[in-house]
Amino acid sequence: MDDRRMVKVSKYLSRHLRHQPDRIGITLDPGGWVEIDALLAAAEAHGFPISRAELDHAVAANDKRRFAVEGTRIRASQGHTVEVDLGLEAAVPPPYLYHGTVARSLEAIRTEGLRPMARHDVHLSVDRETATRVGARRGRPLVLTVDAGAMHRDGHVFRVSANGVWLTRSVPPEYLRLQQG
Repeated sequence: MDDRRMVKVSKYLSRHLRHQPDRIGITLDPGGWVEIDALLAAAEAHGFPISRAELDHAVAANDKRRFAVEGTRIRASQGHTVEVDLGLEAAVPPPYLYHGTVARSLEAIRTEGLRPMARHDVHLSVDRETATRVGARRGRPLVLTVDAGAMHRDGHVFRVSANGVWLTRSVPPEYLRLQQG
């Protein structure tokens, strides 16, 4: 599968496994899973046929490991805007985590901290490079350092998704520091 097709398949899977399953007539179970055969049939019925080989390649080759396959089922690893329970246990975070953003969001972040917005959780990275790439999707990136160790000591709960993204409900502003160059 060429790179352009893989990007299209990956975006299609993300849209329907994270945000709009009903748009193509699939139903996610409470853990976010759907039968692969049902997903492929729905995609074809809605004008975007995906072969099983293309799906397997999109899952395996995705650098962010956005999808998980378990037996005959598939789900998005995190980032849902529809109600799902990924069944992730609380985990002790590393001392610092990172969040990529852009300058136009800084004023609100300094006042309100990081909020999940339409998602269920705030997404945090273990390294500055990943946070920089995330922030760059919306413009010139800025990286915020999150004092995850202090948050954890103060009772905030963290979970880590199958693809290594750290999740928490919110990050109050007192735990944030703007990373300089």
